[in-house]
Amino acid sequence: MTRGWIGVQIQPVTQDIADSLGLKKAEGALVAEPQANSPAQKAGIEAGDVITSVDGKEVKDARDLAKKIGAMAPKASVKLTVLHKGSEKAVTLTLGELPNTKEARANSEEGDSGTDVGKLGLTLAPAARVAGAGGEGVVVTGVDSSSVAADHGFTTGDVILEIAGKSVSTPADVREVVASARTEGKRSVLIRVKKGENTRFVALPLGRG
Repeated sequence: MTRGWIGVQIQPVTQDIADSLGLKKAEGALVAEPQANSPAQKAGIEAGDVITSVDGKEVKDARDLAKKIGAMAPKASVKLTVLHKGSEKAVTLTLGELPNTKEARANSEEGDSGTDVGKLGLTLAPAARVAGAGGEGVVVTGVDSSSVAADHGFTTGDVILEIAGKSVSTPADVREVVASARTEGKRSVLIRVKKGENTRFVALPLGRG
């Protein structure tokens, strides 16, 4: 089954973010980054934009947006309502097709087809796809040296097994758990990390998304 794709990294609109953007409600999906050559980028969607509705249907949060877009077919035309620097604008774009693993790897030379997760500064890949990592969890393939993750001792090769008590096996799992934690207003998440033969828990502050 092929799924619709607009090509944005999204995150929930927390109360802090809503306040800083001057939004009345903490709703919608905040665009952390549009991917290069994606339908969203071509339609002029930028980092910092908040997507509030799809074809007139309100977007409650980041997960709701992913669900709505994923339920549509590639090449469908979709109308998005976007808050751009405080002003509302309507954007119509044609959905692309969710890239499969092979295409994603070809488009991402850094971090072994890794996916940058939110603002944590971690680039991740499923452990099953990284030689020697074992089949469990998600491998850290890159760490932003100025990030909160680096401050808390995360290094390349670490394997994240669990976040907030939930097992994770793909970067999308990590994003979802972190997004839920942010939506619930948690200031940090407890992460179970395997470093070599040792496994430990790390409480990682989520900051302001």
